[in-house]
Order: sequence, then C-alpha cells, then structure tokens
Amino acid sequence: MGIDFEQIKAGAKAMWSLGDYSLLAAGLEPAARDLVDACGVASGQEVLDVATGSGNCAIAAARKGARVVASDLTPAMLALGRARTATEDLEIEWIEADAEDLPFTTGRFDCVTSVFGAMIAPRQDVVASELFRVVRPGGTVGMANWTPESFMKKMGEVTSRYAPPPPAGVPDAFRWGEEETVRSLFEAFASSVQIDRRIVTWTYGSWDEMRSVGENFGGSVMAKKMMPPSMFAQMGEFVEALFREHNRGTEGTVVIDNEYLQVVAHRA
Repeated sequence: MGIDFEQIKAGAKAMWSLGDYSLLAAGLEPAARDLVDACGVASGQEVLDVATGSGNCAIAAARKGARVVASDLTPAMLALGRARTATEDLEIEWIEADAEDLPFTTGRFDCVTSVFGAMIAPRQDVVASELFRVVRPGGTVGMANWTPESFMKKMGEVTSRYAPPPPAGVPDAFRWGEEETVRSLFEAFASSVQIDRRIVTWTYGSWDEMRSVGENFGGSVMAKKMMPPSMFAQMGEFVEALFREHNRGTEGTVVIDNEYLQVVAHRA
C-alpha cells in the first residue's frame, strides 16, 4: 500500500490548529529576521514565505518594504498571522497553500523563504522543486532548518516514544538540516548554495514559563487529548529532564541553544 500523503497533511493541519502557537513562534523569530537579512530582502521585492506559521519571516520581510505573500497549510496559522499584522501597515497577503503544490505562477517571486516550516512536508524532493519553480531565475531561496544535532531533534526523540511511528518511506524532516542532503535536493535547480550552521536561543524567565510554552502548542495539546494522564505526565518529565540537561541559564532561568542550518541559494 502506498503512502497516504493527504492523510499525513490532514493530521498536521489538525495538530497545528491546536493550542497557542504564538508562544513557540516568539522563540523562533530571531532566525526569521536573520534569514531575511541573509537573503538580502529589500524594498520593492516580491517575497513568498512558505509554511509561514504565524508569519515571523513574512512580517520581517514586509518590514523591509517587500510585497509579501505568506502561505501555510493550516488556516488557524494564517488567522494568527493576520491578527499580528492588523495594526501594522504591512503589505502581506495570507493564502492557504501546500508547500508541495504552491498555487503561484512559475518565476513570480524575487525571493522564497521558509523557516522551520517547509522542512516538515513529507515529500522533500517535491518541496525543493516547488520552492525553485516559483522564484525567478537568479532569485533567492532561503531556508532555516533544524539540524539532526539540534535540541529540537533531541526533544522529538523523547516525544516520539509516545507516538505512533511515522509511515514507512517518509524521510526524516531533520534531513533538511544536513548539508549534503540540502545540496543534493537543490543541485538540479541552484547556481549557488550557501550553508551556515547557526544558533537560535530560547530564553525563559522561569521553569513555569518554559512549561507553559511547551504544553500549549499543537503537538503537546494533541498528545494531552489522546494520551492517558499518567503517560502524558511521564512524557513531560522526560522533556523537562532534557531541558535541565541542556540548560545554561542560572538563578531559575532557562536558556537553551538550538542549532539550525541557514540556507541561501540562487536559482540557476
């Protein structure tokens, strides 16, 4: 039996519709701003942000004066993004769209970005093809992707013990954080690929704040709904132990460094 990609995407849409993603998004915003700078986004450019979430990268690009389209598979994410920009005069169009099937003409955009978003889509070769299809020749494709050595990967290894295994044949999303994988996926489309390892730091004023963020976004909310309370509590204890192992904060603060690849490529 083949892989049911539509079912995978429906599950992802349901999960990311739960909880308050804005709490998690705040910790990812520096990576979005850095990517916009690295891509050289400037006033007058047309930019597409794929799998935008609540719009960190889209908003950063719009603040540079770009005309931005922000796309995401999950309508609840787009609603969060619209609410964030309701009081700002930013030129952003919010569109529900699949990273594997972008509803835009070939070569439309000067720059296409994705920050910890498109890497989650199940067909990595299709995503790569779509990102480059919709950018103009000579235009820029920028991504921020968690590495296999990242804290996010370690956290996923803990929580995956309590979840059904992924469908056979679907590649690990963290392959997008491997330099050789990115170059292999992009080699047919890009004239150049610049890759840098970077760190985004999560800072919480207390352990209670860390728990509040961790327990109130999609995956955790879904797990709490589906798991016995004792099992959910046990998972939380293991996650907190991981945070304590990697914490470099002092006096009750929580400071976690999270490694990712910053990728800036140009379409041939």
